[in-house]
Amino acid sequence: MLSVAKKSAFAIVQLVWGLPQTLVGAAMYALVPGDKGMRYRCAFVTKWKSMRGLSLGPFIFIPDYLKGADHPSTRAYMEKQQERLLVHEYGHCIQSLIFGPLYLPLFAFPSMIWAGIPAFERMRTARAYSYYRFYTEKFANYLGKRVTGEEPVR
Repeated sequence: MLSVAKKSAFAIVQLVWGLPQTLVGAAMYALVPGDKGMRYRCAFVTKWKSMRGLSLGPFIFIPDYLKGADHPSTRAYMEKQQERLLVHEYGHCIQSLIFGPLYLPLFAFPSMIWAGIPAFERMRTARAYSYYRFYTEKFANYLGKRVTGEEPVR
């Protein structure tokens, strides 16, 4: 369990040093529909309809992998995947803490391009590249595992 001091320091640094992404994340958190009843460590989590994860400052948006997972073995697998995705996305929160205003140009925008441009998706498929091979994703996995001690998605 994280102490109140650590949670407060995380929030203050995200608000001051990571102001641009925190403002966008807060606006999305307020406006995007989804299940907002979850916290992961110091981050606010929204389960949304998109099938992609996104982190902006202390705000994490993830797909609801458990919706429609009725079979117990499927549900257990999807719960594990969701936990691993949270570790990965929390790694992006830590990138925001470290790089502050440089997070958007150095990590968020390249990550969105890597995820969202169909040519990159075709290249990953054709060359059997993992999505998590790209520097933004590999570093998020490293930080997420380092900070939480849990396994990220691969």
